[in-house]
Amino acid sequence: MTDYPKRRADSRITVWSGWMWFAAIVMVLTGIFNAVEGLVALLDRAFYVSNGDDLILFDLTTWGWVHLLVGVLVLSAGLSLLTGAVWSRVVAVAVASVNAIAQITFVSAYPVWSTIVIALSVLVIWAIVVHGRDVTDEMP
Repeated sequence: MTDYPKRRADSRITVWSGWMWFAAIVMVLTGIFNAVEGLVALLDRAFYVSNGDDLILFDLTTWGWVHLLVGVLVLSAGLSLLTGAVWSRVVAVAVASVNAIAQITFVSAYPVWSTIVIALSVLVIWAIVVHGRDVTDEMP
């Protein structure tokens, strides 16, 4: 007789399910960072400096609103990913992809930061696509 609680036969708790928690937390943090980037662009126009030859496709006001909106979407998708629902995984992959593409427009202003966010977005997409099924039974 063991003292361990019995698991359901269809439960699939694996070591890899931690990647989904990681993806959700990274998305929440990235969403907050994107929203702050957008707010800084809107409130302090002198913070981001461009020489005119760079690949910024919009003026700073439009760029700020885009990053603020993307930040809110990424934050919301990260929070919904904590549910483990299939729809939230699909939305999270789509939003992480949009975030990576949006960061390409920011590369000329802050190349290191943009590269880090793009890499994190790709890592989040990988975690969701590869390990998404591992968490459906154990997340709340």
